[in-house]
Amino acid sequence: MIKRIYIKKLIVSGIALFALFLVYFIPNNKNDKLKIKQEIKYVNADITTSTIFLMDSNNYLAMTNIVTNNDSIESKATELITALIQGETLEDRIPSGFKAIIPNGTKILNINYNEGLIKINFNNELLNTNKDMEIKIIEDLVYTLTSINGIDKVMIMIDGEILTKLPKSNIILPSTLDRNFGINKEYDLESTKNINKTTVYYINKYNNKEYYVPVTKVNNDNRNKIEIIIDELSSKNLYKTNLMSYLSSEAKILSVNETDETLTIDFNDSIFNDINTKDILEEVIYTICLSIEDNYNVKEVIFTVNNEEIYKNVIKVLE
Repeated sequence: MIKRIYIKKLIVSGIALFALFLVYFIPNNKNDKLKIKQEIKYVNADITTSTIFLMDSNNYLAMTNIVTNNDSIESKATELITALIQGETLEDRIPSGFKAIIPNGTKILNINYNEGLIKINFNNELLNTNKDMEIKIIEDLVYTLTSINGIDKVMIMIDGEILTKLPKSNIILPSTLDRNFGINKEYDLESTKNINKTTVYYINKYNNKEYYVPVTKVNNDNRNKIEIIIDELSSKNLYKTNLMSYLSSEAKILSVNETDETLTIDFNDSIFNDINTKDILEEVIYTICLSIEDNYNVKEVIFTVNNEEIYKNVIKVLE
């Protein structure tokens, strides 16, 4: 009898302990939900990015983006230039696979923007670099700053004096610079007369992530620039470089019509990635439109195939 009572007490005690275990050690669903809500981190949807040109692993200045905080032209220009300077606090915003090339110690002494022209006065550390990198630094500044909406031209000064000659390479610079200056230049000249510059955007990859690389072809080719662009992007000779294009080598221009605001290009059907759906690869559209933006002062590009409109892209807003 006593034994039965003792066993019964043990069973009751065990049940009580198990109930306590459930209460204290197994999470309550309601409390757990509340706890999860408290731990949610909200991401700011208003984060803005800006275009910047940085050196890739193949020593090309390439187009990429970084997060920026400033809206005014002068403050955004200051922020982007700071990101271009080696060892500066904004260097941690630079994407993997790219690097800044302006020498450490470079300072912006003052900056002024007026009616499309931005003037930046640097200390003399700006050109504390080797002969080959001098021109890259100028190209980098011009392309990064003219990526800001509203900036068309750049004036670079050193200690208050306009920079008109690079000290190590002896390259003469115009007092104001724009994208006609070129970037990642490749020379193929037979004569010093009738020199033509055409900037073409190609594709490259880092860790399977694509980005765009502009290359300025300096030659004596007197063809229409759009013909040069399409010929370069569809060229079978691209395998000789580490740059890529997804435009078919069979793609041809049938006609070109340029007005004050629009460039209409009529292609054969080799422009299509899929002739049945009439799809054009996004990378093909981007390389062509980016190239046109650097070579033409037009508002939009229209792709037609056998005179049927397939795609329209607004590339800039003209004043």
